[in-house]
Amino acid sequence: MILILGLVILIAAVVVGLAGVFGNTGAGHDLGVGGDFSIFGYHVTGSTGSLFLSGIIVGAVALLGLTLVMMGARRSARRSAQARRELSASRREAAAGDRERDDLIKQRDDARAGAGAPTADVHRAETGAPATDVPRRRGHWFGHRAAHR
Repeated sequence: MILILGLVILIAAVVVGLAGVFGNTGAGHDLGVGGDFSIFGYHVTGSTGSLFLSGIIVGAVALLGLTLVMMGARRSARRSAQARRELSASRREAAAGDRERDDLIKQRDDARAGAGAPTADVHRAETGAPATDVPRRRGHWFGHRAAHR
């Protein structure tokens, strides 16, 4: 929201500044010789000092808009960094849970082997079924590596 507000203010200040510059070119718009300065139909009939003050105000508004844009960008970058940290913490917790599960499966299989019950390896050898207790590697995002080795 701050980012959008800053963009609107910055664009408005740039439009006013450019309209003032490009709308008042030529010899008929000299302030010192009785000419006037107009922007969007509003005529400024004052000294060059008042015109300079108006330019300072437009510049300050543009600076305010730029500041709001930078604050909004910094804020969104900070939020995305926080989300990345939380995602990595969640992945670490999931990996720890997977390791615990694998350890429990191994303990169960060892206990079954000691009791004389068939193990998962025996069942796998007889049926040709894939191993469910072997941890699988995670696939790459697009199904292959970025560069071949």
